[in-house]
Amino acid sequence: MRARDLTCMILLIVVIMGCSLPKINLFPQAGPLKEVTLEGTGEEKVLVISVNGVISDQPKEKMLRSQPSMVQEVVAHLKRAEKDPKIKALLLKVNSPGGGVTASDILFHEISAFKARSGVKMVVAMMDLAASGGYYISLPADWIVAHPTTVTGSIGVIFARPQVSGFMEKYGFAMNVSKSGVHKDMGSPFRPANPGDEAIFQSLTDQMASRFHHLVKTHRNITAEQMDLVASARVYLAPEAKSLGLVDQVGYLNDAIAKAKSLAGIGDGARVVTYRRYESEEDNIYNPEMQAQAGSAVSIAPALTALMGAQETGFYYMWPAVLAGR
Repeated sequence: MRARDLTCMILLIVVIMGCSLPKINLFPQAGPLKEVTLEGTGEEKVLVISVNGVISDQPKEKMLRSQPSMVQEVVAHLKRAEKDPKIKALLLKVNSPGGGVTASDILFHEISAFKARSGVKMVVAMMDLAASGGYYISLPADWIVAHPTTVTGSIGVIFARPQVSGFMEKYGFAMNVSKSGVHKDMGSPFRPANPGDEAIFQSLTDQMASRFHHLVKTHRNITAEQMDLVASARVYLAPEAKSLGLVDQVGYLNDAIAKAKSLAGIGDGARVVTYRRYESEEDNIYNPEMQAQAGSAVSIAPALTALMGAQETGFYYMWPAVLAGR
């Protein structure tokens, strides 16, 4: 029992300190983006981009492969689309609990800039989950459609950090620190936070939340009373989100496509397209995948992180109910 606890502790410290084992290249790099028609035959196009999963600017590490980060992949799709004048509308299909504050803000910025440069109309189709950062990146949309069973909201910030000081004390381990300032080791997993640390963390969290709230008020026509409810950072089902002004319509994916065509002033026969790095049989608008099928490397430490339920330290626009599952 003692040996097993020691092994778990060592693995936990390795994960927290960011140590990783060497990567071994096993798979070829993904191919270039290729346009795939999902439906329609017209010349003008509606582009579908899927945002599926945790929003991150870090490569997606899996047990046997690595994939480009979500931010990298979405930006690649936007840059490809900007070269095609036949794309008149963007349908952003969101199924995400949110993610990192900076990664979410980068996507918000890139989507907003793409809209400004290209002049395309944008509709968001929310699927299972469009919470926190998933809602944040939806804000540039001209119209937001939520599926009848969508969970959205969680408009706020959470600062997540692991804490192992109690575990270390239990087994007689300690971390000695020399520091140049009283707050230099604030947030360390090896000691509890003191009141001064907590006050600073709360101030940073509140400032980031204030930015989120400002963008919601800027992009959505909601009252002060509605904003007070939204700022509680709770989640809502689609009908209640509509009553609060967070979404414009409760409907299905085909409703979102129809709205995109209508806003862009293009006919019902316009093509609905997406970009893929691989072929998918019987492809259609419900396929959430936009990543490469194969990755480029093996990395064991991120897999251990997922298996052990450890959460990377950081500020997140994320619904915390999903943190343990990352």
